[in-house]
Amino acid sequence: MGGTGHSVFFLLYVLCVLWTLFEAESQKTSDCARWCPLNSRCVNATACRCSPGFTSLSGDIFTNLLENCDDINECGPPLAVSCGKFADCQNTEGSYHCECSPGYQLASGAKTFKNESENTCQDVDKCQRKPRLCKGRSICINTQGNYTCRCPPGLELNLSDPNVCSDVNECTSGQNPCHNTTHCLNNIGSYECRCRPGWKPIPGSPNGPNNTVCEDVDECSFRPPVCHNSTVCVNTVGSYRCRCRRGWELKPGFQNKQMNTTCQEMSFPAWTEPPGIKSQRLSNFFKKVQVLRRDFKPALAQDTIQNLITSVDELLEVPSDLDALALPERHKMATHLLSELERVLRTLAKAMPGASFTYRSPLNTELSLMIQEQGDGYTTIGQSHARMLLDWAVAAAARDSDPTVMGILSSWKMQKLLANASLELDPETKAKLKDLHQSPVRGAQYELLSAVNLVFLSNTNTEHLDSPVTFAFSHPMKTPGPRQGLVCAFWKSDDRGGGHWNTTGCWTRGTSNDSTTCQCSHLSSFAVLMAHYDIEDPKLALITKVGLALSLVCLLLCILTFLLVRPIQGSRTTVHLHLCICLFVGSAIFLAGIENEGGQVGLRCRLVAGLLHYCFLAAFCWMSLEGLELYFLVVRVFHGQGLSKCWLYLIGYGVPLLIVAISAAVRHEHYGRSLYCWLDPEDGFLWSFLGPVIFIVLFNAVIFVTTVWKLTQKFSEINPDMKKLKKARVLTITAVAQLFLLGSTWVFGLFLFNPHSWVLSYTFTVLNCLQGFFLFIFHCLLNKKVREEYRKWAGWVTGNRYSEFTTSSSNQTQAHRPSESGM
Repeated sequence: MGGTGHSVFFLLYVLCVLWTLFEAESQKTSDCARWCPLNSRCVNATACRCSPGFTSLSGDIFTNLLENCDDINECGPPLAVSCGKFADCQNTEGSYHCECSPGYQLASGAKTFKNESENTCQDVDKCQRKPRLCKGRSICINTQGNYTCRCPPGLELNLSDPNVCSDVNECTSGQNPCHNTTHCLNNIGSYECRCRPGWKPIPGSPNGPNNTVCEDVDECSFRPPVCHNSTVCVNTVGSYRCRCRRGWELKPGFQNKQMNTTCQEMSFPAWTEPPGIKSQRLSNFFKKVQVLRRDFKPALAQDTIQNLITSVDELLEVPSDLDALALPERHKMATHLLSELERVLRTLAKAMPGASFTYRSPLNTELSLMIQEQGDGYTTIGQSHARMLLDWAVAAAARDSDPTVMGILSSWKMQKLLANASLELDPETKAKLKDLHQSPVRGAQYELLSAVNLVFLSNTNTEHLDSPVTFAFSHPMKTPGPRQGLVCAFWKSDDRGGGHWNTTGCWTRGTSNDSTTCQCSHLSSFAVLMAHYDIEDPKLALITKVGLALSLVCLLLCILTFLLVRPIQGSRTTVHLHLCICLFVGSAIFLAGIENEGGQVGLRCRLVAGLLHYCFLAAFCWMSLEGLELYFLVVRVFHGQGLSKCWLYLIGYGVPLLIVAISAAVRHEHYGRSLYCWLDPEDGFLWSFLGPVIFIVLFNAVIFVTTVWKLTQKFSEINPDMKKLKKARVLTITAVAQLFLLGSTWVFGLFLFNPHSWVLSYTFTVLNCLQGFFLFIFHCLLNKKVREEYRKWAGWVTGNRYSEFTTSSSNQTQAHRPSESGM
């Protein structure tokens, strides 16, 4: 039993073990299929093995469910495979192979091999391929495993295609292979050094190689000449030019300094009379100009210029009928003469031989010329009257190849034509004067100190110069007084052909003993002027206007009084009346039209000046008649009653009419000035007013002294008991009244239109602007008979008859009283 039991137990045990092993094997196979990754196979239930050519992080066998089998890079470091020379290892999925390097191939023609022992890689000749790798003129050079494209000399690889060669331009490569006297010519793959046109190889130097050296060809030495016989050949570097000879000018259609330039002999420029000016003297001058033009020869240009200056001097030395021209016509003639002289002298100067010329006429007119082909920097030209410093580039005309001309013509005689022209100050000068005098400048009179200097250049576009020109003008030394100043002025033409002096664009830089330095930004005719500035005095202007207005009212009252008051009628009242009428009309015209607003002397201004001349002369003639009447009344009291009314009117109105008529016939252009409508002091014309005034004032002064002396004697004879104080009062009132009646205060008026003295100006203004007021006071209000008439008129106006009774009683009472002067 025991043995049998053990056998049965052993059998059961064996069966259990076999059953367990069977189930374990079944379980293993089932798990391996589920979790071994790609490129691996199952080893057992718990491990996997990577396929050949793959590995995991744990090695070929791994048990981690998260691991993968990755490809082994047999070609990577560390290098485990060697393919041999000229071959490269190429890794594949789970394996590798070897390939020949680019430019090499296996001898068998196969593409790959497995190990170094199979390596038969050898170089391939790429330059034998079709089509060619190197294009154009490039050369293929085979190298170990590669090739190179090279260019022959004179060519270079194209940057956009390294297999193509393009030409190298040695002439622009910056290497400057040729000498600077030659011209580089590029060829395909090469270059040449050749002489430029107008150049030739120096002796012993060939033309073409890179060592060629050239020299200029002197075309002006060729025979026959290369230029026309009317021109001069000028050799230039590599070429030549033909320019007109001195004294010749271009033919129409040609340009100067060209190879085909053709010239003709220069002619005297045409010069005709200015239109609208009738003058026999001027006509004779232009006849001489036409003779100079007809006989002109370029070789005699110097003599022609001298004769022309002499003719101008003769024209201005004895102006004759030129003086009779009106100022606008005279200034128009001056503008024409200056502009045409500039044009003619500029042309004739180009025919002058040499580089400079100076001529001084017997009448002290001086011309300086400078003629040069070319110049640089600053240059100076001058003579005894004027000097000029300027940049040569300013003198040369743009695009003008003629010789450059600079000239100065200084004439003292030209002052006669330019006299009495207006002076226009630039705004900057006016502003400075206003700040200096604390009053605006209304204008300026002037005195010409220097000669008139006509400046001209080859450059005719001189209205706005690139750089200013400096002048030094000689003149007699004169120290400026109050309200005066030395100014540099130029003659400026206007639209009507005339002109005036102007200071715009010219500045006074300094004054020495005998010259003034000026700087101008343009060119014209220049002169140094002593300007007398008309500084407006607001106080004086107010006094004048208020005083004249008051005088006009008082003069009107005087006129009405002398006409209507019968008790005072007589020859003296007639003289008083017409004196007041003349003063009233003259003061009204003075107040309304003395100022010349436009600055131009026209018909209105001349008419105002003529009327003022007549009215004030008539007033003074009536003042002289006042003196005569006073003389007959006081001195010759027993020898008649004076002049008749016929003689009074003839002297009072006829004499001034005669003076004004003669003055207007001789110098009508002197009526009117640029600032005031009054007489122009030029040529002493103001004496047509001052002469009679001074004579009458002196005559009346004698009458005044005689009258006062005689009155003193008569007061003593009539009433010797009159007190001295009362006698002195009566004499004083009478004397003051006669001062205004006889016009003695007008002696202060000599400076009315050119006030250099403020004291005289204010004295004259106060006394004479109020002359009508004083006449009304002394000859109306202080006259007892006039006062009585005023009382009567006042009574008639108010209807009060008591004033008339009072006046009658007063007259009776006064008849028994000692006489008092009522003059």
